[in-house]
Order: sequence, then C-alpha cells, then structure tokens
Amino acid sequence: MTLAIEGWFAVDEDGVFLLGTRCATCGTVTFPPRPGLCPNPRCDATSMETTRLPRRGRVWSYTNACYPPPAPYVAADPYVPVTLAAVELDEVGIVVLGQVKGLTVNELEVGMELELTSGPLSDGPLVWMWERVS
Repeated sequence: MTLAIEGWFAVDEDGVFLLGTRCATCGTVTFPPRPGLCPNPRCDATSMETTRLPRRGRVWSYTNACYPPPAPYVAADPYVPVTLAAVELDEVGIVVLGQVKGLTVNELEVGMELELTSGPLSDGPLVWMWERVS
C-alpha cells in the first residue's frame, strides 16, 4: 500500500488516522505535522511531539471540484468531479480538508458529523478521505 503523502496519515489495525503535532508546553495542535518551534506566538517551546488526531469531526465547509487540479495531480480520464469538505476535528478544533467518499455536496451540510476513512487517488496511492459516520 502506497500512501499519497508519507507522514501525514497512517493506516493500522484500528483504521485510518491523521498525524499531527502537539506542543507539550501549551497544547497547540497542528496538521500537517511540523517539527521545531511551536506556532503559538505566546509559547516559546522549541519542539512539537507527533500525535494521532481525532478520527471524527463536523463539516465546517464543503464544495465540489468540477475541474481537475493542475499537474502534478493525476486526474482520472475522463475526470470525475469530487466532493471536498473542511472538517473541524473533535477535541482539537483544527480544520482539515479532504475528499469526501460516497456523498455529494447536496448530501452535506455544515455541522454534519463525518469520520475519517481512506481511498485511492486516480493514479493509485492511498489518501485520507471523509465519509458519513457509520
């Protein structure tokens, strides 16, 4: 299994999860993970710890992509429009954008609960996606 972006998410026996970083001093959480200084301007910590992020959240915004993104993205031929959602993760409150699996924009609404899953991009690598909570 090839991941579309190494180090941003992982898949194990518990399912798909996003990898972020958390500041041990002030608790600031980031995604994607970032080494080094805490991004909180009121914190002077110099290291961030890798952490698993919550697998569920609520739709913050959504849209559909009716045109393929430019290269290096490899689009299906013919291109199939995708649904995208920005989801505010439970507990940490950060917003993560991802493709939505099995739902159209007409089936989404702000505040709707979604959970993390995965699916292949058109050229094969696995990427995180959002889906209806089961």
